[in-house]
Amino acid sequence: MENRFLGKSGLELSVFGFGCMTFSDGVGRFGATGATHGEDAARQIDLCLEHGINFFDTADVYAAGRSEEILGEALGKKRSRVTVATKAFHRMGKGAHDVGLSRRHLVDACEASLRRLGTDWIDLYQVHSFDALVLPEETLRALDDLVRAGKIRYIGCSNFAGWQLAKALGISKLEGLSSYIGQQIQYSLVARSVEEELLPCGVDMGVGAIIWSPLAQGFLSGKFRGGVDAATRLEQMGALKAYDNPRCQKILEAIDSVVDGRGGSVTHSQVALNWVKARLGVTSILLGARTESQLLDNLGAATWSLTDDEIAALDRASQVALHYPVSAQFSYAAERNPSVFKRYG
Repeated sequence: MENRFLGKSGLELSVFGFGCMTFSDGVGRFGATGATHGEDAARQIDLCLEHGINFFDTADVYAAGRSEEILGEALGKKRSRVTVATKAFHRMGKGAHDVGLSRRHLVDACEASLRRLGTDWIDLYQVHSFDALVLPEETLRALDDLVRAGKIRYIGCSNFAGWQLAKALGISKLEGLSSYIGQQIQYSLVARSVEEELLPCGVDMGVGAIIWSPLAQGFLSGKFRGGVDAATRLEQMGALKAYDNPRCQKILEAIDSVVDGRGGSVTHSQVALNWVKARLGVTSILLGARTESQLLDNLGAATWSLTDDEIAALDRASQVALHYPVSAQFSYAAERNPSVFKRYG
């Protein structure tokens, strides 16, 4: 398994990580996305370790805290061998300070995550979304204090806009505070909008990308062509309608061509994961699996890579129109912005 540094930091993550959103007893917010726990969770962790994964990601809101607890229990004495990331932002109670990125909530949320994970430190603590009601200076100062206290070691953000990330990095530099070294973002063959600002911002400013939903809630596996079970995450999150269009069907056909061209020795999921793996600025791609067979199939993506021709064909099938101002820069100023448009245009 290949390892990559997260941004300009010294933190090395396996190019495929494991997302623990499916760790649950089947209850709580996002509980419908999975119910893996106990021996099944421990088995998935062991499979990941056997295949070279050293990075496990969760969040306090997943299954109302149970995901963190199950991960901590499954890791047990193996905790020191891996990198654990979790997140805070979403509402965890009815109180005024049970949500958001205030100092009050972040300190309390970090302590609660440490208890649930059964660990003394969190390797990567990520803010799960942008909070427009709290000054970023307050958030960053609270995170810096947690770093200085040894409770967390690095910080990251998730689901930020490009300007929000750049502003936070500027504040950290100006105030001498810990900086975001990673951004957790949605990216796949069907969701390429991050190529306009977030990925170029990360490359330019030294923030590595951790990718969630690289298979578009399982759509890119190709298994939903004949319909979808209402119990799947694809249907639960209302994503199926968004993918029911000619462009997405064209993407599946392009994946078909790669699979057929390799004599069926690779799977649709592995093709989609490998496309993300080849993108500039990507550090680690989170695998999410409800079953052992799904996990083993996804892990197979680490054993091979797409050719340049295969990548180009997938690029053509999945390309989307650029938005202003990137569209204007591409049309009228590409001569002065060659590297970005060569890779993402």
